[in-house]
Amino acid sequence: MAGGGEENVTEIVINDEAHDFRSLLSSSERDFLVRNNGDQVKIESLKGKKLALYFSASWCGPCRRFTPILIEVYNELSSKGDFEVIFVSGDEDEESFKGYFSKMPWLAIPFSDSETRDRLDELFQVRGIPHCVILDEDGKVVSDNGVEIIREYGTEAYPFTQQKIKDLKDQEEAARKNQSLRSILVSHSRDFVISSDGKKVPVSELEGKTVGLYFSLFSYKACDDFTPKLDEVYRKLKAKGENFEIVLIPLEEDEESFNQGFKSLHWFALPVKDKNCQKLARYFDLATLPTLAIIGPDGKTLQSNVAEAIDEHGVLAYPFTPERFTELAEVEKAKQEAQTLESILVSGDQDFVIGKDGVKIPVTDLVGKNILLYFSAHWCPPCRAFLPKLMDAYQKIKAKDDAFEVIFISSDRDQASFDEFFSGMPWLALPYGDPRKASLSRTFKVHGIPLLVAIGPSGKTVTKEAREIIMIHGADAYPFTDERLKEIEAQIEEMAKGWPEKLKLKLHEEHELVLARRRNYTCDGCGETGHVWSYYCDECDFDLHPKCALKEDEGANDDSKGEENPHEGWNCDGETCFKV
Repeated sequence: MAGGGEENVTEIVINDEAHDFRSLLSSSERDFLVRNNGDQVKIESLKGKKLALYFSASWCGPCRRFTPILIEVYNELSSKGDFEVIFVSGDEDEESFKGYFSKMPWLAIPFSDSETRDRLDELFQVRGIPHCVILDEDGKVVSDNGVEIIREYGTEAYPFTQQKIKDLKDQEEAARKNQSLRSILVSHSRDFVISSDGKKVPVSELEGKTVGLYFSLFSYKACDDFTPKLDEVYRKLKAKGENFEIVLIPLEEDEESFNQGFKSLHWFALPVKDKNCQKLARYFDLATLPTLAIIGPDGKTLQSNVAEAIDEHGVLAYPFTPERFTELAEVEKAKQEAQTLESILVSGDQDFVIGKDGVKIPVTDLVGKNILLYFSAHWCPPCRAFLPKLMDAYQKIKAKDDAFEVIFISSDRDQASFDEFFSGMPWLALPYGDPRKASLSRTFKVHGIPLLVAIGPSGKTVTKEAREIIMIHGADAYPFTDERLKEIEAQIEEMAKGWPEKLKLKLHEEHELVLARRRNYTCDGCGETGHVWSYYCDECDFDLHPKCALKEDEGANDDSKGEENPHEGWNCDGETCFKV
């Protein structure tokens, strides 16, 4: 039984084969299942019930996260008397099985019956856990995607048939077409939101207003950073008398954490652990945090996520209409066209960068140069891996053009880490903790590091893809303009003229090698790093540098060559080539 990988929602898989519960779940020595208190339950008693076979294990993190969801669904359905869950354990020892099973209110295949557990794994082709196969009263499989169905719909999906899931999806589609604030926020058991002081506020009081649905997790740093900015925007809009409200959609599992974070805010929220929270996350196709979806006064969705717009523009993003976003885009375009090095690097008295020993270098000294803004941090492994490549390019470029500089913009967590990382760099930096870093991150939309932004002599942005360009072309790509990249591309195409498109070589006798563009690779012939061109076998992930491939090809056509196999030290099984 494979583990650790959560299922992706796919189509419901139906199998018309009817399984007899007794032959499916029993063995020659056992006609019962067990409860966590040791009681035995006859398999015959399951006749006429719907079954969920729950393949899970205590060592599997996704399983431990899903089990409480399944317990809640099970407890809600238990009153019907026609649904049962059977735990099929993937644990490796009985102690782990018992500890995990002790939290479950349903039945299980005894841990000692590994033969039946293995047979069920094979029968239902369990390739990852958690996995849940749902059978109807006749033993027919109605879904082998029970985990995702239960996670998405809970008890609403009962009895988990294909028709029921179709009905739910149709209802969701109809709800989108006829969306209102009430259809989004009201559930069967709740027609209110709560304020930070615990008061229940009817959803009807929010109708006719612009409402932001704020999907957040207080423990997540990006949300922790954004929440105060959003609260400031909210208070400014309310002070101006704007008809705007925010409803927090908490994704917390811990009520205490939610209460601690929510008590200082001025908005409304859905109750923590409210079932609508996950339902809304699915409804709005939640892909990132924080997300602020905007519902207009008519109850229709205006914007799916304005978090970035608020981060950049604050209250100016209001009222979040397409017209306002068009205006902001024009403002942004004009700002980019007017951009200078001083406009992005000077803020009040902060008009310098630093060199070694903290020496202040005025920004005016850098005007007219080609600049690389290097967003990086000591704690970031990809940053440390990229640094030698950048240093090599820097030294080669500086040797030819002194009108070039790199400025390190740190995301380090303390001064000591900054000092240690910067000490190994030959260029300049913003001081640690400089407030200009936040402004630069917003301007260039820095969502991950390392990021390398090229600024031309005019102060305008040349490219935000300088890291990728240097990884491929190194110093040759300087000054990173489109014109220079086109020149390099022409040189690359010229380089390969006359080379055969395919080669059949002794070094890789299993398949033909095809001439292909490859970003970076390790040559499986000489062991050296290659880039741009490779003779490549996709099936075996085998790379051969053109100089190695063409050299062997010449040798193969030389009758004076012996038959010695240059492929010594490698073994290919037809699927993969690996060193022995």
